[in-house]
Amino acid sequence: MCGIVGYIGPQDATPFILNGLKRLEYRGYDSAGLAVLQDGEIKVRRDAGKLSRLAALVAEDPVHGNIGIGHTRWATHGEPNARNAHPHMGMTGDVVLVHNGIVENFLELRAELEDEGVEFKSETDTEVIVHLVERYLSSEDGLAEAARKALRHLRGAHGVVVMSRAEPDKIVAARIGNAGGVVIGLGEGETYVASDLPAILEHTRQMVFLESHQMASVTRDGVEVNTLDGEPFPFEVQNVPWDPISAEKGEYRHFMHKEIHEQVRSLTDTIAGRVDFEAGRIRLPDLNLTPALARRINKIFITACGTAAYAGMVGKVLIERIARVPVEVEIGSEFRYSDPIVRENDIVLAISQSGETADTLAAMEEGRSKGAKLWSIVNAIGSQAMRIADGFISMQTGPEIGVASTKAYTAPLVDLYMLAILLADLRGTIDDQARRSLVADLRFVPDLAGQCLDREAEVEEVAQTLVDVRHALYLGRGVNMPTAYEGALKLKEISYIHAEGYPAGEMKHGPIALIDSEMPVVVIAPRDPWYEKMFSQIEQAKARGGRVIAVATDGDELIPPVADQVIWVPETPWMLSPVTTVIPLQMLAYHIAALRGLDVDQPRNLAKSVTVE
Repeated sequence: MCGIVGYIGPQDATPFILNGLKRLEYRGYDSAGLAVLQDGEIKVRRDAGKLSRLAALVAEDPVHGNIGIGHTRWATHGEPNARNAHPHMGMTGDVVLVHNGIVENFLELRAELEDEGVEFKSETDTEVIVHLVERYLSSEDGLAEAARKALRHLRGAHGVVVMSRAEPDKIVAARIGNAGGVVIGLGEGETYVASDLPAILEHTRQMVFLESHQMASVTRDGVEVNTLDGEPFPFEVQNVPWDPISAEKGEYRHFMHKEIHEQVRSLTDTIAGRVDFEAGRIRLPDLNLTPALARRINKIFITACGTAAYAGMVGKVLIERIARVPVEVEIGSEFRYSDPIVRENDIVLAISQSGETADTLAAMEEGRSKGAKLWSIVNAIGSQAMRIADGFISMQTGPEIGVASTKAYTAPLVDLYMLAILLADLRGTIDDQARRSLVADLRFVPDLAGQCLDREAEVEEVAQTLVDVRHALYLGRGVNMPTAYEGALKLKEISYIHAEGYPAGEMKHGPIALIDSEMPVVVIAPRDPWYEKMFSQIEQAKARGGRVIAVATDGDELIPPVADQVIWVPETPWMLSPVTTVIPLQMLAYHIAALRGLDVDQPRNLAKSVTVE
């Protein structure tokens, strides 16, 4: 899942698509391809590797036409090779399609299609969509209606762009959930499609942004937007300024808001290429983790600062539970001065968005000096933390501009979950059935994040009631104790409201003295192994006159009577629940700060990368 570009108009589509994909390269990818309608036939060119390989392929075997689509892909299902690269074409050659997202039910759909005689040419989940569109395509059902019927079968969040030689004057684009954006650019006698603005911004400033469950029929003369139920939708054409910073924000007021909403895509990209859903296994090749090394590991020290440290706290729970490896979490600025007892068979795992945080780098050097192996989880490719490590995991979130980290918090949560499974597999501490079950749960993560984002209006309503508070207490337990820390940090960073994250069981050992009717208490209480204990803490807060805002699982009937307000999250496997519980807290902090009229992206006294001690 990564970049999508489409073109229809009087010009040659091929150079437009290649140039547009080039402008989306910063998102990362492992294969690329394009499809162009030439002389009534769909011509596909695709290959693994960088765009330069696709460009060489096109130069060697040219393809030209006035309508086409292209894609850069991070592999989610199937290895990154030419056969699995997008675009994918149906059996008859009538339909070709590109796709961002994960088809959660692709195994069931594939079996159903194979029973109908469909022959699959790839290992991807995307291919089921093109065969479904082809199933419904007929003289009675045109491309848009065929796509609409096909998309109704899919579970998950998706961005889909499809074209057909039967309708050479149309591209159909659809968005389901929050699996990346779909933007339509309007030109003079030509129209553009992309997953993000940089691909088409040099050609037009007139943009139409698709919302979830909307479909666009795109022609050279413009666009028609309908809901996925077929109802016409009165869309708005937005004029995007040429200013590159404003342009990058697109439809969002702030970068932080955009980056919160990019988490479906960043989580999909984090999973991409690393999960074999059919075999139920994890691949982390850049970590250089062998079975022999996995068995030798005595202890893992996770070191990080701020938000990254809280992600590490979640990682401790996951690695100890799944892999049964002891883990200590050390704040980077403290690690080097604590004379840590690190031995040869230990791992020092650093987590850093920038990969240049001075305290984290110093902690890595301390680990190296004591003979430990160094690993890092880093967002910035080529950064110092990546270069000096013996192995690394790239977050795959794309650039994060807002100082308050959002997608660079949820991505390492998934990275650590995958690391825990891989360690357990290599050490032999997990059986086949349990491993497959844990791996299968990853399929649902992007869509669960999307469901959280779909509830933003409800979170904003809660934010409006908290704009004028001066203090807040955040409580969590177990795997969601760090969620309380991170939720409080977000509020502090951008709204300048004093907030404290605390282990809920420790509330009665001090913070309970602060609770009164003026002190909102945000309680993270999903259905997890600590649920009953968290419910008890809610009752204790209410008994002291506290104002309780609970983050709770859909369908919970016990919490609403004892909470003043409830922020609902979808039911999530408990080890992955920190992803879904933190997203509403990110949105809550964002909306409180925005309502207070503050500079959300550049809060006072803070910098994106802290490169001094």
